[in-house]
Amino acid sequence: MDAGRKIALVLEYDGTNYAGFQLQANAPTIQGEMEKAVACLSRERVRVQGAGRTDAGVHAQGQMAAFATASNLPCEVVRRGLNHYLPPDIAVQAAYDVPLSFDVRRHAVSRVYRYTILNKATSSPLLARFAARVKEPLDAKAMGLALALLHGEHDFALLASSPGPGKSTVREVFNTRLWQEDKLIHVEVEANAFLPHQMRRTAGLLVSFGAGRISLEEVAALLDGHADCSVARWAPTMPSRGLCLTQVKYKDVPPYEHQTHTDL
Repeated sequence: MDAGRKIALVLEYDGTNYAGFQLQANAPTIQGEMEKAVACLSRERVRVQGAGRTDAGVHAQGQMAAFATASNLPCEVVRRGLNHYLPPDIAVQAAYDVPLSFDVRRHAVSRVYRYTILNKATSSPLLARFAARVKEPLDAKAMGLALALLHGEHDFALLASSPGPGKSTVREVFNTRLWQEDKLIHVEVEANAFLPHQMRRTAGLLVSFGAGRISLEEVAALLDGHADCSVARWAPTMPSRGLCLTQVKYKDVPPYEHQTHTDL
């Protein structure tokens, strides 16, 4: 294929029925559905790359993806055409022409994830797909204090799964935000990159602190890498359904150009 252009996409999806973004041999994935939709629209076999490899069950409001193509269809036609072929739980919100050199993953300067907790004794069928329920009462204001400790550069080895041999576990957090809407507690973090399960374990740590099971000093020790295993167990991996990739930001690629490192 003579790839004369590259198109970047802003994707929104409900990840409930998918085994994550990345292709898998025997399970439905977001990448797989995107590549099938491109093939139906342009009659091309292409590789659709994503900015974040969201896990099984994780949602996205602003996932970025890109693919090279020989098609000369206008971007708005591409957006509408892909949505015609995509299942109803995946939608292209916008499409942009970008340079052929654009790397949707490596050129991202930050990513924003939001974790939503339903702090309620009884279940909510309407929210069950998008929030993780915690029955015991949580102190959201105290959780905000603990979340603020994430600002700056930290070694998140104790708050994530290993990224692989020889790979760094240091990440820089630019912004954090926690707010409550009735029984929903939203935790938002913007960082240069995230380790596997980092955000879900961070949410687990905040729940433990909000329930009074761990002290602020112990939270700080986890972030400094000084905690022992007895403290690290207070950062369980929360369910994937509460996690959403809300934005991926770039220096000079729409729709987030000139918006890097700003307050959420």
